[in-house]
Amino acid sequence: MIKTERPPFQIVRGYVVAPRNPQGTREGYTTGASAAAATQAACRLLERDERPEFVSVPSPLGFDLVIPINRLSYAEGTATAGVIKDGGDDPDVTHGAEIIVAVRRVDRPGIHIQGGTGVGTITQPGLELPPGSPAINPVPRLMIAQGVAIALATEQPDPGVEVTVSIPGGEELAKKTLNSRIGIVGGLSILGTTGVVRPMSTASWRASVLQSIDVAAANSLKHIVLTTGGRSERFAEAIYPALPEMAFVQMGIFTGDGLRRAVERGVPKVTVCGMIGKLAKLATGQMQTHVAGGGVDVAFLADLARDAGADEALVAQIGSANTGRHVEDLIDAAGFTKLYEQIAARTAAMCQAHVKGVLTIEAVMFDFDGGILGRASVDARAELS
Repeated sequence: MIKTERPPFQIVRGYVVAPRNPQGTREGYTTGASAAAATQAACRLLERDERPEFVSVPSPLGFDLVIPINRLSYAEGTATAGVIKDGGDDPDVTHGAEIIVAVRRVDRPGIHIQGGTGVGTITQPGLELPPGSPAINPVPRLMIAQGVAIALATEQPDPGVEVTVSIPGGEELAKKTLNSRIGIVGGLSILGTTGVVRPMSTASWRASVLQSIDVAAANSLKHIVLTTGGRSERFAEAIYPALPEMAFVQMGIFTGDGLRRAVERGVPKVTVCGMIGKLAKLATGQMQTHVAGGGVDVAFLADLARDAGADEALVAQIGSANTGRHVEDLIDAAGFTKLYEQIAARTAAMCQAHVKGVLTIEAVMFDFDGGILGRASVDARAELS
């Protein structure tokens, strides 16, 4: 367990104050932490008629999160609490959603967690929970159970406690996520491994890429398509209409992670799709293509153009270009489309080299309207495949 001395949330004059990180953005808390807070508050109401305005939720990072309670009610043996999920400055569809937990005593000993309205159901293998389970991930389940234990001072209540987690409007919000693609239907997921949302964190994006590949592999897909975003994914779907939706994974900047996961899960073929800016970076061997890693290496593209037989005037123009799109304009104006094939071929080769030759790799470069500029593939090395 990672420890930290700095509690990220504290109460100041009756208000919960979340800190700002060195970049000046405000942190938040996860849906899992929200559910744990609501669980603890509801149990305190159920057992001791307490109505806390705030509760302290232990984070797996080793500190407590102070989380405000939005609502509390009791009727016919069931206590209900609600928490407004606060993602801080992180853009997330769950920010502002209310996580509602209803608790009641049941005859069976122990803690029984189930999903209510707006919480999705897992329908495909390859996730952390089996098909048929509510989409409440393992760490949030532990945090919810801990909330019960804190309130009741026992980890194995007898009679037991049934905990039902709901998200009003969750089914509609889930349409803005990729849940249905990875086999989570009917609502949102209760997520989080630390309880804390780090603004603009790429960790959750990377996790979703790996999870999507896990699901594709668990469903015996032999070919997945990694795209740099929604637009390139739409273009890729048009050239691979026979592939199921789960075969398409928006990898974003995590090309290297996606390729390695495909190897780990035994997926033999990967197609990498994108526009010139991203593929030009991959062609240099840059497997994490965040903008912070720098712009397109136009000097590399100029050298590639020279090796492909471009005249020196075009080479010089490419070498002084501003962006990848500018390079594309120059290539089109000169009619030297051979360079697109070279970029695609280098991209495929570098991606394959990244995984030591064990994948068959295809690279597809689109223009900004979905036309194919360049396409190349390299087969897995026979002695390694």
